[in-house]
Amino acid sequence: MKTFENILVTKNYRGHEHIALVQLNRPKVLNALSTDLMRELVEALFTLDDDKEVRVIILTGSDRAFAAGADIGQMMEATPIDQINDNRFRTWKQLTLITKPIIAAVNGFALGGGCELAMTCDLIIAGDKAQFGQPEIKIGTIPGASGTQRLTKAIGKSKAMLAILTGENMDAYEAEKAGLVAKVVPAETLMQETFEIAKIISNRAPVAVKLAKEAVNMAFETSLKDGVEYERRNFYLTFASKDQKEGMRAFMEKREPKYEGN
Repeated sequence: MKTFENILVTKNYRGHEHIALVQLNRPKVLNALSTDLMRELVEALFTLDDDKEVRVIILTGSDRAFAAGADIGQMMEATPIDQINDNRFRTWKQLTLITKPIIAAVNGFALGGGCELAMTCDLIIAGDKAQFGQPEIKIGTIPGASGTQRLTKAIGKSKAMLAILTGENMDAYEAEKAGLVAKVVPAETLMQETFEIAKIISNRAPVAVKLAKEAVNMAFETSLKDGVEYERRNFYLTFASKDQKEGMRAFMEKREPKYEGN
């Protein structure tokens, strides 16, 4: 796979053929999300999404920071037209097109754009020293990569207002209690714990996993009535899959299924 300047990509993570790891790699600036980093991230994720062997993607940073926000030095003197012409947010939109599950493994700071990036993933596993927040208000602006929307949907209006209007951080346990984080684990075992969860998902039927991800995401985009109809159509679609036949046959035969992704 192509070598990138701002991220590291590992296929066959920990020897597992269906799991890939993507690591943000700008340690000197706590993985600040520059335009170049985001473009590389999107390219890498699309490549992994197209790879038939990969079933689950883990996205992480370093022990100090998942990502401590946008690259403020890059943005400080920007005009509105600079922001429009930068097309930075086009890359953020492209992240939502990835069909395979992405697990954010968060240690250290996930602030501003870092928190938004983690929320763009399908679930967040946090080390117990992780910090989450949208501190943009402290520097005279507001979240611009979906923070006001995703955080509100994740933890509700009142808690989102408190976080966004004060700019104060939530620790990992607060984030878990609020519903932002799926699970908190010891910081030193974060990657192993995330890997174990990725293994479980990678052993499920890949087509069903994709369709389930689509259906859950649709809950944020539509009414309950329309969402239930979407779910039902995806349920019907699974019956066109050989993996559905294998899964049910294996259940009846009291054995482990062997899924091939078709």
